[in-house]
Amino acid sequence: MHALISPEDAVRLKRAGYVIVGGHSAVKVCHWTKLSITGKGFCYKQKFYGIPSHRCLQFTPALPFCNHRCLFCWRNTDITIPRWSGNVDEPNDLLEKAVQAQRKLLNGFPGNPETELKKWREAQNPCQAAVSLAGEPTLYPRLPDLLRELNKKGMTSFLVSNGINPSMLEKLADEKALPTQLYVSLCSYNKRIYSRVHRPLVKGGWERLSESLELLDSIKTRRTLRVTLVKGLNFEHPEEYAELIERSGVDYVEVKAYMHVGSSIRRLAEEVMPSHEEINAFATELAGECGYLVSDDHPVSRVVLLSKDKRAEKNRGIKR
Repeated sequence: MHALISPEDAVRLKRAGYVIVGGHSAVKVCHWTKLSITGKGFCYKQKFYGIPSHRCLQFTPALPFCNHRCLFCWRNTDITIPRWSGNVDEPNDLLEKAVQAQRKLLNGFPGNPETELKKWREAQNPCQAAVSLAGEPTLYPRLPDLLRELNKKGMTSFLVSNGINPSMLEKLADEKALPTQLYVSLCSYNKRIYSRVHRPLVKGGWERLSESLELLDSIKTRRTLRVTLVKGLNFEHPEEYAELIERSGVDYVEVKAYMHVGSSIRRLAEEVMPSHEEINAFATELAGECGYLVSDDHPVSRVVLLSKDKRAEKNRGIKR
């Protein structure tokens, strides 16, 4: 366990379903993985992109490290620090332990009469990694090697970044170590809203995010912006979001409601969570502003997918 994670915090994380892996990583079985194994639903990533929810590994290589303390984050942001400190685990070792932890977390499912045993068996060998559980993964110094290891194992990868470490995004591109799909969170339309929403722990965050948006236009992988919206906070001015989206040139935009879950309930009221109808209306207006297409939605997750053009819409399913 990393020295920056106190024993008390480690106990709280364990109670919340986390398994700490090595010195700075963690695994947690996603809600949608559980539902998929018991035949009760699947993640919007399966509906939008064809990712099998029951074979997705949700983990982070940077549990205690993040340079934001976002108001809407469902994680406990009180335990995060903005810069890397301490040892760096080997990527291959990290992944081996992460898969072992996932298997252990799924041990009890065969005892559930609703479990689809074929899916449970397949879940023992994840084919997709969501590098997004907690923390900011681009702070992990060995991130290019980690993504290469995932590729060697035949796994697709979704990397979710807050965008304020553009040098690592550039490094991933230069070293040909890009994820299958690269996400950058875009939850503000100007510098003032950025500071209010994300509560950055480092200086120049808005400028770094702007640099990442410029980089996205030239990065050769599937690129997505995730727009998480909170009423009374950043749920306005679709025309200003549209300018930033056009600058980035991304293939997809996910327009998503803040969900009143986890640690976020201590910071925000339930009333600021938009309905799916409100998200759908905003996404439609946003699409009109930036010329993107409304391609799909997942009402339970309160998320709408926009595609850059008909080609992106046609190719949104990930082929293995």
